[in-house]
Amino acid sequence: MNSKQKGKRGELEIAHILRDRGYEARRGEQYCGANGDADVVGLPGVHIEVKRVESLNIETAMQQSRTDARPMEIPVVFHKRNRKKWLCTLELEDFLDLYEEAKQK
Repeated sequence: MNSKQKGKRGELEIAHILRDRGYEARRGEQYCGANGDADVVGLPGVHIEVKRVESLNIETAMQQSRTDARPMEIPVVFHKRNRKKWLCTLELEDFLDLYEEAKQK
């Protein structure tokens, strides 16, 4: 399987997981040739980059998410290796803001 197919499969998998949790998630518009769109959309305020690879430079992936995120979007990378669980990476400050907001509810 080539990397494009693996990436598409990862994006579809994340969109499916999010839909199962009640979010209206779908792949972004990058397949139409647009640049800067999130790989998966459906979590308002979050810019999602999806990486389905065995070896990931997480700083490069986060930089892509930071660069492509619109103002007020939290840049996040969802990433997974074969036969492992999905992980998500975000900046500590964003995590703490989300945690504190959830704690107040």
